[in-house]
Amino acid sequence: MLQPHSFLWHYLWVGPHALQLVLAILLWRRQVQREFPAFFAYLVFAAIGGLTLWALDMLSLVSAVAYGRSCYATVVVEGLLTLAVVWELFSRLLHRYPARVSLGRRLIALTGALLALLAALAARNPVAPGQPALVAHLYSLLLGLYIVLSGLMLFLFLFAAYHGLTWDRRALGIALGFSIDWCEHAAGWALIASGLGDTRLDFLNASTYHLCVLLWFYYLLSPEHPSAVPTDSYTSTGIKTNPPIHRIGQKLQPARLLARL
Repeated sequence: MLQPHSFLWHYLWVGPHALQLVLAILLWRRQVQREFPAFFAYLVFAAIGGLTLWALDMLSLVSAVAYGRSCYATVVVEGLLTLAVVWELFSRLLHRYPARVSLGRRLIALTGALLALLAALAARNPVAPGQPALVAHLYSLLLGLYIVLSGLMLFLFLFAAYHGLTWDRRALGIALGFSIDWCEHAAGWALIASGLGDTRLDFLNASTYHLCVLLWFYYLLSPEHPSAVPTDSYTSTGIKTNPPIHRIGQKLQPARLLARL
């Protein structure tokens, strides 16, 4: 349907999505999909969707309108899945810190609302002369989506750093890969939506996503070093606890002392 591209173009389109399918199979065999069901669903759908769009791009029978509609539908579903992944990472980050859950939920809801408003304002670009309305709407949707996603990931990292929360290795790998990809995509689609985009930006977007997939392979499949599991230093009632002192107190209970006497 579109103009012929170089071998590198095809590899950067097909390669990352083929690797995603391989990663999904390996995660399934290791039962990791039970820990990250939303991320696993994203892996499978994004891989199949990307390969399907590549096949549609190669078929001369597919019109530009049909291809644009397929892209739009794929972006909408992927957007919903990525938002689910952000919430999954947020829940994973806070599940060992129950005292921060309520505050975190309020802050992430407020941050998401502000980012959605900012994305709506940034994506209000008029249709350029000669540009199909569907393409313009697709560019605006991608720009708005990546503004929200990159902003939410920035919020998660800042929230974790401020409160001293610890990421587990797999969640950190997923968050790190998405953060790099979404921040670059937000900047890239801002340029493309403003009419300053060219083929080099397409290569940059695809290369960044390839790096994102490789990071997932490293963090999700490499063995995790054993370490102590961090817990919240505050209970749900806000009372500070000290595990060593608590153990000493148990040893000094009157009943135990009387039993020894």
